[in-house]
Amino acid sequence: MTFRLILASASPARTKLLTEAGIAHTVTVSDVDEDAVTAAHGSPSPYDTAQLLARAKAEAVAALPEARGALVIGCDSVFEFEGEAHGKPYEAHVARERIKRMSGSSGTLHTGHWLVDTREMNDGGSGAAAGAVASAEVHFMPLDDAEIEAYIATGEPLNCAGSFTIDGRGGAFIRKVDGDPHAVVGLSVSTLRELLRAAEVSITEVWQ
Repeated sequence: MTFRLILASASPARTKLLTEAGIAHTVTVSDVDEDAVTAAHGSPSPYDTAQLLARAKAEAVAALPEARGALVIGCDSVFEFEGEAHGKPYEAHVARERIKRMSGSSGTLHTGHWLVDTREMNDGGSGAAAGAVASAEVHFMPLDDAEIEAYIATGEPLNCAGSFTIDGRGGAFIRKVDGDPHAVVGLSVSTLRELLRAAEVSITEVWQ
């Protein structure tokens, strides 16, 4: 049986990760208003925020006509540092302030996942809608001012949760990761495996 897996995320890192893991998929980006989603739930924790946003993205894409008959996986990452939730900084001055605080310290990257099975029951659909959060503690090397400025100048940290990546230039500044390293990239393949199992699908069935 052929399964269609849709990634409800615009993240190049997530689609690259799935591709390198041999997982066939297409991408459909949701138009979820992330601020509105979190505001509707008061002041959720960074952990809960990651799950809420992943669910909102998956459900928004699953409701589209083109997603009918597919398995939809939504993901969102939030970096927790000193009790604060850090999403994408977008602005250089925000990234600079964050990276200076993170230098030589550590924080936790939470990646929420939500899977929706839109297949009809008579076509083998499970009706599953399930989620999970994969977290990993990230330990940073001390960075000097010149390194911070050079990193910001690349533009890489501006569109990444927590102002860093592990699979790009930012990997040079990460001393170690305690937990699932794929969660730091933005999608835990082992978590996806478990969510697919909830939909009665083996991950080997979505391998290319």
